[in-house]
Amino acid sequence: MSLPPSEIPQGAIRFNTDSQKLEFYAQGEWWVMSTDTPNLGVGADTTAGARGVWAGGSSSPGGDTIEYVNISSTGDAIDFGNLVSNKKYVSGFSSSTRGISGGGELAGTGNLDAIEFITISSTGNAQDFGDLGASRTYISGCSNETRGLFGGGKQPGFTNEIEYVTNASTGNAVDFGTLTQSRSNIGAVANPTRGVFQGGYTPASSNTIDFVTIASTGNAQDFGDISNSSGTNANQSGSTTRGFFIGGSGDTTIDYFNFATTGNTINFGSSTIDLGYSNCTSDKVRLIRGGGQDGPGARDAIEYLIISTEGNAVDFGDLITDQHLSGACFSNGHGGL
Repeated sequence: MSLPPSEIPQGAIRFNTDSQKLEFYAQGEWWVMSTDTPNLGVGADTTAGARGVWAGGSSSPGGDTIEYVNISSTGDAIDFGNLVSNKKYVSGFSSSTRGISGGGELAGTGNLDAIEFITISSTGNAQDFGDLGASRTYISGCSNETRGLFGGGKQPGFTNEIEYVTNASTGNAVDFGTLTQSRSNIGAVANPTRGVFQGGYTPASSNTIDFVTIASTGNAQDFGDISNSSGTNANQSGSTTRGFFIGGSGDTTIDYFNFATTGNTINFGSSTIDLGYSNCTSDKVRLIRGGGQDGPGARDAIEYLIISTEGNAVDFGDLITDQHLSGACFSNGHGGL
């Protein structure tokens, strides 16, 4: 018989026969241990490492572009394919095989409920996955290997709804619960256990951080606060232990938090440029950030930082297009996998 939670010592390890994964006990919860180092090379190239992908983000020409980089290298992005249509304020997440995007706006037609997916190890155009429960823009997304979560946004009013999909299947999103606060433009990041939603618009800029346990369903709980209220962040990312929040318009601050605890963010360093609506992903070692807006202007810059250290971001290269403004950004090696 298992020990009751109050008798489980901190740092205890178990094998979960349901998920077939090792877990450790900390802060009153069981956490998945990252025990493998899968070969994320693409095709015949077994050294390429994880891919970081940007998709959509603008209703201007180029807003249907999908492009990618190899996160472990530096250099300019490469063409991947196209979304079904030009979309702005779309968001997404990924498993180790699929990248999934949903919501957003289509010029002249209003908010969207469509969900699309790509196979990250190949290149090509996106395919239909299913639909959200309602048409939403300024949405946010995060995931582990099994589930992806869409949270917040506008439909057209600010919403606190969280929905989820099963990444390996196709179909419509299912109700998960609610955020602590109705808001849009939220930064979202996950490790294998927790999904965390940071900042956003209420319509005032928010410094709220919420979290959910991805394997269950239910309402979000308070996690802490970010150091600087922001309503212009899109996807954030991190490792299995650290999650990051990167600046916004007029702000170059990089903050981080530890998934296993709750509390306020901690300063990490500074980004190379103050950008709103930028898009992040990672390979657990490096976090990369690309696209966004500098004032009214769109940007194509990509930068990176080393997750395990503290310090400033460094130039990586450039995107093909500058149209990724609150686009979907994901990888086949991020901290949720």
